[in-house]
Formats: sequence, structure tokens, C-alpha cells
Amino acid sequence: MGAFKAYDIRGIYNQDFNKETVYKIGYFIPKLLKSKQVVVGRDVRTTSDEIFTALCAGITDSGADVWNIGLATTPMVYFSTVHFESDASVQITASHNPPQYNGLKISRTKAVPVGSDSGLKELEHMVLHDPIVVETQKGSVIDKDARTPYLAFLKQFASDISNLNISIDCSHGMANLLVKDLLGDHHHYLYDHFDGTFPAHEPNPLEEENCKDLEAAVIANGSDVGVIYDGDADRVMFIDEKGRFLQPDYITAVLGYHYLKKEKGNVLVDIRTSRSTSEYLTKLGATVHTWKVGHAFAKTKLRDLSAIFGGELAGHYYFRDFFNCDSGFLASLIVLNVVSDLKKQGITFSSFIDSIIAYANSGEINFKLEDKDKAVSALYDRFVQNDKPTKVLDFDGYRIEFPTWWFNVRKSNTEPYLRLVVEAKTSEELKERKEELSSIIKQFN
Repeated sequence: MGAFKAYDIRGIYNQDFNKETVYKIGYFIPKLLKSKQVVVGRDVRTTSDEIFTALCAGITDSGADVWNIGLATTPMVYFSTVHFESDASVQITASHNPPQYNGLKISRTKAVPVGSDSGLKELEHMVLHDPIVVETQKGSVIDKDARTPYLAFLKQFASDISNLNISIDCSHGMANLLVKDLLGDHHHYLYDHFDGTFPAHEPNPLEEENCKDLEAAVIANGSDVGVIYDGDADRVMFIDEKGRFLQPDYITAVLGYHYLKKEKGNVLVDIRTSRSTSEYLTKLGATVHTWKVGHAFAKTKLRDLSAIFGGELAGHYYFRDFFNCDSGFLASLIVLNVVSDLKKQGITFSSFIDSIIAYANSGEINFKLEDKDKAVSALYDRFVQNDKPTKVLDFDGYRIEFPTWWFNVRKSNTEPYLRLVVEAKTSEELKERKEELSSIIKQFN
């Protein structure tokens, strides 16, 4: 079934999955997670209400209750899973995908994610093969107020940032639910009303094209920093005062500036993370651990390591203080605190980021390929069998390292792409390596 992915259920609605699929998913979730109730939240996509109705019908027909928290950011659902002590939750969202997509992010007790290796494959099998017997004693849909306690939780992490001039792009998405309560309504806001068709730009700030309006606003408003949230507000990205998009793995270093002054310990990064970030964190006293891409993997690893925080190139930031989950709002509160602190010292955000960057980095390059596996094998043969790398990581594609450069190649778990990141000590070597790698990959198009 095309909608069942590594981290969640997601696809084009009424093509990859439909309300009949959703009904069955709802029916089997309480059985899979052995829960008498399921917390359910949803985003503002045009199909989310229909999916909500079908999901609730399935859950209640199984005999379980729905604890409906209404419109919600994805992190608000994680919070509610813990706050209401539920053993199951679902957020209806397709996160950053275009408007024709939708999906479901499922969590179990303590907001532990349900991924392909922790229940999703079993759920898919149930949906495809197991019979449905509607319980005589159906469950109920019970409304819960999650907004009030979640806002109170987040405000614990807020600090005085009144010295900052901020431009904020809400992407017409779920950030609009809470952002003005959290940061105030006096900032320069873009697309600060709900619209599930996302008319201004796709709700994916990792694509720099979607940040152009914010970059222009930062310059026009003379802002110290720009903030942009994705569709379900579990991710956040930043623009410096020069209107420059900041690669999200560098923001993991900014979080280190905040946390590692107070406590040394484990920090988690993904396999695509710049050496600039890892070396900076190590210098501050962190023990840096590298792991797979994706929230289902990151949260489990963060918990296993008792890590203070973690970050990904995609703009997910995970916090021990937030049940090892990701939150765009929590990340932005901490980063804005750092920018405010730097400003008091006369340091601009751009100069601080520049002090961290020690390598030339390609960012993530996407290739739409017919045969991704053969391309990955060709790169492995060329650079591992023929050369002598200093290190090879093989748990999410490959990260192959040499003294002055490295690259990571991996298949996307959510989209039909082969993804490449290249980094080198100089921009000249980066250009040369990127061209060589790209030419090998393109042979398999």
C-alpha cells in the first residue's frame, strides 16, 4: 500500500489512500497499541476533516474512545499523548507536502513514534488482511482542551526577546494556531492565517524557493532574524539579518550554544550533518552521535542515549525536555533567545553562524531516478572499493568520509528521490567532488 512509509502514513489523498483505508486504520490502531482511547488532532488541509470523520468512525467502531483535540500542530499531539496519559495518538497531516497530500502520524505511550519497524508494517498487514467486527459497545468522541496546557508548557522556555526585530512566515499552516500567543502579535508576520491550499508557497521551508518572501521581508523590515515554520509546525528554519537562508544543521550548533553552557552530554545529529556543526558541538563539550534520518528513528535514539537535544538537516529539532520529541516552537524559542543574547553582545546572527562554518557544503541535492539502488551501488564501488575512505557509515544510505571531504547518499523515505550531500574543506574541492558524484548518479536516470 503506497501510503505506508518509514515514519508515517502519507500520500496523495484519494490516490494513495482514501477514507476507507483511514476507517480501517482507525479501527486497528487501538488493537495494535492496546489502547482504550486515541488522541486525535488535525491540520487545516482541505481533506483533513473528511479523514478525521473516517478515522473517528473506525476508532469508535473498535470500541475505543477518541480524545479530540481539534486543530493542532503535530508537536501539540505529542504533548497531548503524554499530558493526557494516552497509549495512542494520531495527527492528521501531510506536514510539508503539497496540498493534495495528507497522512497520519501515529504515536504510542509517552509519544514514542510508530514507524515501519515499530508497528506500521503490522498495522498495514491488519488493514489489508484482518476482518472488521463492529463492537456492540461503541466508543465516543470526547473533546479535550490541549491548547491551554501546551501553551503553558511552551511559555516555560520563553525569554525576554524584546530587543529583537523579527519577521515570521507561518506558511498558512498550523503555526498560526499558537504563534502570536507565544511570540506576540507585534512582529512582522507573513501568511498568518489558515489556508489548507497553501496559496503563497508550499509549506516546506527546506526548499529555499519557499523562503524567498521571508528573505525579502527580513531585508525590508530590517529584522535581526527571520523564522519560517512548515505546514504542521514540527519544523522551523531561519533567515539571518542579511536575508540568507541558514542551513538547518548549523542551527543544531546554535542549540548547542544554548544548552552546552549549562550541561555537557550526548547530542544527536543525522547522517547528513556538517562537520562544522559536529566539530563546534564537540568543542563545547558534547559527545556527538550520528544516526538515521527521520523522527521515528531520532526520537528512539535520543531516548536511548539520554541525549540533551538533537537536530536534523531537515529542520527537525528534538529535546529531552519535550519527551524526546521535535517542536518547531520550542526550537524557535531557544534560537530567538540566543539571537537576543548575541545582539546584546553586539554580535549579529550572520557573523555568529559564519564563525561556526568551517567547510563548504552543498546542502541536500535531489535526483529523481529510475534506479536508485544501482546509483548507490555505483558510488559505493567507486569510493569504497577503489579509494581508501577514513570512515564509512552504512545505516542510512552511505556516509563516506575522507580527510578533506565527505558525502552522504541515501534514498528518501517519503519522496521518489535519491538525496546527496557533499562537503569539502574548500569550495574548489566541493565543486569538483559534486560534479563527479552527480555525473555517476545521472547515468542511472
